[in-house]
Amino acid sequence: MTDTTPGGVAFQGDTRCGLAVNLHSRLASRVLQRVAHAPGRAEDDLYRLARDTPWETWHAPLASLRVDTTVIGAGPPDPQFANLRVKDGIVDRLRERFGERPSVDRQRPQRRVFAHVDPQGCALYLDWSGEALFKRGWRRDASEAPLKENLAAGLLALAGWHPGEPLLDPFCGSGTIVVEAAMQAAGVPPGARRRFGFERMLGFERAAWDRMRARAVAAAPREPTIFGSDVSEAAIAAARANLERAGVEAGWVRWRQVDALHLAEAPAPSGLLLSNPPYGERLEVKGRQSVTQSERFWPEFSTVLKRHFAGWSVCLFTGDLELPLRLRLKPSRRTPLHNGALECRLYRFEMVAGSARGARGQDADHPNVT
Repeated sequence: MTDTTPGGVAFQGDTRCGLAVNLHSRLASRVLQRVAHAPGRAEDDLYRLARDTPWETWHAPLASLRVDTTVIGAGPPDPQFANLRVKDGIVDRLRERFGERPSVDRQRPQRRVFAHVDPQGCALYLDWSGEALFKRGWRRDASEAPLKENLAAGLLALAGWHPGEPLLDPFCGSGTIVVEAAMQAAGVPPGARRRFGFERMLGFERAAWDRMRARAVAAAPREPTIFGSDVSEAAIAAARANLERAGVEAGWVRWRQVDALHLAEAPAPSGLLLSNPPYGERLEVKGRQSVTQSERFWPEFSTVLKRHFAGWSVCLFTGDLELPLRLRLKPSRRTPLHNGALECRLYRFEMVAGSARGARGQDADHPNVT
């Protein structure tokens, strides 16, 4: 059974289900198990709920602890004090039963608990994932990419891409979108090369987990239909290294160092161009530093799309909400999203050969957008 909730999806399943979701989900941020719920939301209610929950069932008494509390709705409790009361309830329960208390570790805790307080009461959740699931384990430098891995996977899903369809990212940077697509095509689970919080739980069966991961075998490479390009040689080198660390053979992707304005042909008659194009500071990194130059860049890139990508769908994810105007193209769809705190859009353009403008003799040999 599944049910959508604000910020997530609730589902029921056994231990094997929990392990499988952690291993295979490309979109989730965390997998949490709800272990307690009560209607009260006062500070003493939170304390009692936390103290009455059998934490010793899942973790050793002295496992280090981190608590994160979210409070929704007006009135008490204060979020920081609510967090403190939940933590006190957990610590006091374990001290009452074992004579010792766990330490608090905000950086690398062995046990992580989430509390959610809303007008209906308080729920406590045990974290199964450990580090957030977007951390696949293949990125060497977390600061090198503007996209989290699960956001890139979400863009692929929203764009309707499926393995086997030609895919191009002409601003690939360190390759997040391309690597995520290649992992899907090769059948590499997103959690294949990382550790999880559930591995430190009491009762964890290492042998069963190893068998589950072993059955997730990558497919053999075929003629590549995934393409990544960038103007930066260093970016292409980083993208190649990320693909290798992700456990995907190089034959799944064809890389090319080229300025997006110099793409002389599409890699296939039709396909999906999906990218998080440079804007703001990223545009300066690409070497186009002045506003005048950047304003010229997008009409020139639009011309490349019209000339060489007829039959393609173009999906651009950006925080520049004026991008369609800069491209002088009309999107067929615009999906509101956020990249962290930044408001963004995923714009979709369908490139078709010919247009009403072409029939009037204006740009007659250029594909255009309906």
